[in-house]
Amino acid sequence: MQEEALAAQLGVSRTPVREALARLASEGLLTSSGRSFVLPALSRTDIDDIYELRMLLEPEAIRQAAGRLVGRKQLQPLRDQLAIMMEAHAAGDVEAFSDANYRYRDAWLEVVPNRRLLRAIELYADHVRYLRVLTLGRRSTRLVVLKGLKRLTAAFAAGKSDKAAVAMRDHLHEAKRILQEALEQQSGQSSK
Repeated sequence: MQEEALAAQLGVSRTPVREALARLASEGLLTSSGRSFVLPALSRTDIDDIYELRMLLEPEAIRQAAGRLVGRKQLQPLRDQLAIMMEAHAAGDVEAFSDANYRYRDAWLEVVPNRRLLRAIELYADHVRYLRVLTLGRRSTRLVVLKGLKRLTAAFAAGKSDKAAVAMRDHLHEAKRILQEALEQQSGQSSK
């Protein structure tokens, strides 16, 4: 990505583009490469580090959210997005599944009271967001996601904060495993 080309494409001056690219680079979402920026290649160690942080942060955030997701009204957005994911999965609509998955995540993140915790979660989740394209296209991955989110929703509905935290930890372990397998498979294909 080059500053001048992006500015022209967006119809803005180069200054806000430069600032945005610098910010994305400071957050590790882009890497400077001479006069342009590229998406960083995440190594197995990077994935391990990112998921170690996510496993420290997200179960606690889920525990906090679970205490606030009481009653049918607060749970309805989660149930709605889960239903959309199930329909999209059945139809093989990966884009609709992915969109509903993000909305599900946004719904529970919205009730996390600790805003600094929320910001840290968003930063590290963003580091692997673009890699989801490698995994959510697979039917088997979508089934794992649905199973994890059903378990999480059930824990929310039961008012079980600790069970919700465990469900999130298990969900993250599965996500990491699937992502590492996809990266290994992609790496094996590119070396052929």
